[in-house]
Amino acid sequence: MSASKSTQINSNHFNPEANRLMRTLEKAGEALGIETLMERCALKVSKATVLRRLEELRAAGLVERQGQARATRYFSTGAGRPSWGRSPLPTPKLPANLLRYPGRMREPGVDDPPEDQLLQEDPTESAERERLRAILRRPLAQRPPIGYQRDFLDDYEPNVSFYLPENLRLELRQTGQSEQMARLPAGTYVRSVFNRVLIDLSWNSSRLEGNTFSLLETDRLFAMGHRNDAARTLEARMILNHKEAIEFLVDAPDDIGFNRYTILNLHALLAHELLAENYDEGRLRRIGVGIGGSAYLPLDIPQAIEECFMQILQKASAIRDPLEQSFFTMVHLPYLQPFVDVNKRVSRLAANIPLIRANLSPLTFVDVAARDYTDAILAVYELNRIELLRDVFAKAYRASAGRYGEVRRGLKPPDPLTLAWHEALRGVAREVVQGRMDKSAAAAHIQHWARENVPGPERSRLVEIAEGSLLSLHEGNFAKFRLRPSEFEAWHAIWTQDG
Repeated sequence: MSASKSTQINSNHFNPEANRLMRTLEKAGEALGIETLMERCALKVSKATVLRRLEELRAAGLVERQGQARATRYFSTGAGRPSWGRSPLPTPKLPANLLRYPGRMREPGVDDPPEDQLLQEDPTESAERERLRAILRRPLAQRPPIGYQRDFLDDYEPNVSFYLPENLRLELRQTGQSEQMARLPAGTYVRSVFNRVLIDLSWNSSRLEGNTFSLLETDRLFAMGHRNDAARTLEARMILNHKEAIEFLVDAPDDIGFNRYTILNLHALLAHELLAENYDEGRLRRIGVGIGGSAYLPLDIPQAIEECFMQILQKASAIRDPLEQSFFTMVHLPYLQPFVDVNKRVSRLAANIPLIRANLSPLTFVDVAARDYTDAILAVYELNRIELLRDVFAKAYRASAGRYGEVRRGLKPPDPLTLAWHEALRGVAREVVQGRMDKSAAAAHIQHWARENVPGPERSRLVEIAEGSLLSLHEGNFAKFRLRPSEFEAWHAIWTQDG
């Protein structure tokens, strides 16, 4: 039997992905690295999947590899093992889920390629992320319409599929939970940092929706319970809705979960007085919806929406790792768009359900840029790619865990930006106090100072830092701003009266 004939027989036992890899290596006539091989094959599957297909080909004697880690290369042997034409390839000891979507991970199995090939940082990942962003930032007319891909959800197997790699889950858990916290009753930790979480999560989640309230204005709104400015009534309602929804999650951690009661009521609280029809608050939609600025077309069949919604809840409930559970929610609730509006807000708060119950640090989306979040969500909508959203999730969780760890421990590591602007920030706070400004005037003053003095990339962060320093100013620390007792007392009377 000739080598070509042997290869032809062998190929009948493989799926199209393996066949394409084999043909590409035969045609190349030389050893190829994994990135080059994937590029030449143009396979729309993950790197982990390609590695498994290559291992199947190696088991058949059709492909061999040389080198290790990043220097690994694959080449065609030009022939199969003599027994292959008479015996079928043994079924690989791998989960049924083939993980066709790039960026998805699962726990390693005994027959997987070496761990350093699966978990090692890919040097081309940064370029790939920029490629995704470039695709998503093309004019809408150049992005073909795409509907809901049911197999994106179907192919996820709880505790077999993993969107967050094991090493990332371990790192985030160590960042967001101490051994002592893990032993506490459900919801204990979030209640210990509740006041800070309430304002941070309400403000950041609203900010990602384009809300223009400042941190100081949000604090004042919570104290007053209403907003006198009629032009910003809807923005005020959005923030107050977040407050009530967060209180709902924290008040009874043993009662909440990935069930209809929790998610529907969470939507009703977040959507209160923001929808055209009050009837739609807390109800799955029965009409089609569009996504502004996206080529994505969500499901418009009510029965299918109901089925997928329940499937999401069932799969989320079955996930054992709370961080994976949290991220899965951030991916699939917005992707389904189960409600007429307010879907992303529901997903951001629902992502905190497993964290609250497991006494992990809550996720408040600190330092998340709106553009980064938008790109990440669009990548899920239009490409079923999760890498950008995973980056957002990991960065946001690290920042959140660091913030509330500081609140709990009373310790705060130096912030390079705060150190660089220390004198200027102290001067702004002193101007607010000496000028006896209330919260509205202080917010306007800080915004003006930032526009006049701070470069664009740092401006929003420094505004947040300046406002936060005023919110934490009290009789025991005002001396660090070089203020006299009479100045602080006169200002504090106005500040507290303002709410």
